[in-house]
Amino acid sequence: MNNFEFVNPVKVIFGKGSISRLEAQLPEQARVLVVYGGGSIKKNGVYNQVTAALKNFEYAEFGGIEANPQYATCMRAVELVKEKNIDYLIAVGGGSVIDATKFIAAASLFDGEPWDILAKKATVKKALPIGVVLTLSATGSETNERAVISRAETAEKLMFMTPEVFPRFAVLDPEVTYSLPVRQVANGVVDSFIHVVEQYLTYPVNAKVQDYFAEGLMKTIVEEGPKALSNPADYAVRANLMWAASNALNGWIGCGVPQDWSSHRMGYALTVRFGLDHAQTLAVLLPGVLTYFRKEKEARLVRTGEILFGISEGTVEEKARKTIDEIELFFREMGLKTRLSEYGIKEADIDALVEPLKRMDWKLGEYGKIDWQVAKEIMLSRI
Repeated sequence: MNNFEFVNPVKVIFGKGSISRLEAQLPEQARVLVVYGGGSIKKNGVYNQVTAALKNFEYAEFGGIEANPQYATCMRAVELVKEKNIDYLIAVGGGSVIDATKFIAAASLFDGEPWDILAKKATVKKALPIGVVLTLSATGSETNERAVISRAETAEKLMFMTPEVFPRFAVLDPEVTYSLPVRQVANGVVDSFIHVVEQYLTYPVNAKVQDYFAEGLMKTIVEEGPKALSNPADYAVRANLMWAASNALNGWIGCGVPQDWSSHRMGYALTVRFGLDHAQTLAVLLPGVLTYFRKEKEARLVRTGEILFGISEGTVEEKARKTIDEIELFFREMGLKTRLSEYGIKEADIDALVEPLKRMDWKLGEYGKIDWQVAKEIMLSRI
């Protein structure tokens, strides 16, 4: 296990009816901005619960955060923050809303061009405090310090990380996920599963706590994911999935272990150019990454096959290949496509997709072996 430092200051408030405890988490006299997405919270009762909890506070609202939050939209929220003299942000939504809120928090107090936070990795010295009311379990953004923002005019999707945007608290009520559309539930399950994979399916470094924790998370997600589709109002299923998604990306399982994240980085281009959901890009690309680096990842693939799918027969190579097949079948069981051609993406489109990797000279994967040429090979294998 490699050396590491670990900090996670997020207070988690979990369980039925937990939104009622929102008021107690805020400082007196806080001037709050409630940030949300397309307005589904006004249909499922979450909005009413949040505003009831804010009855003793001065607050404003900013809706319309996109599924892939846009820089221009975030900057309009920054203007409102300054106009209303806001000093506390509450993200009510899933990962996109939370990511946008993190950027708004940083950009509102940033001395300079806010895009530099993303494009130039400019240091964020301070940010407005953030609270979260989670409505979709997927990204784990409610318990981490990272965010991804897109900019349409430059066709870019970039990430930033800073401890300044750790949420002060996160309210997780599994019941609010009952009314989610099937597509969002499926995306959330696949997204959280692959978050674990990116930190686990690399190579062993004898980090037993992280390894067993990661294996438990993957097993939970694979077992409970299909149940969430067949029985949407099963509280135990939704609670386990919500907690698994948060733990998948709160930093714990990544301590001192090699990490991949190449499927994520390559997938950004698919979202920007073709509008695919984040999880859809991952379901397509991860099997390609695992296949291309099967030998390098073989030990972990065999272990994953044993733990998740009961694969115990065959040679090491056969078990590794069978594990990759089972992972892809799991994505399909959740209703996600796993080939680019199923989204109408052709071989002729691949050069444009790898252009961001070529331009930025990224070297992705746990070994840094995925340059734009390897990325192109992997994408071509997924047509």
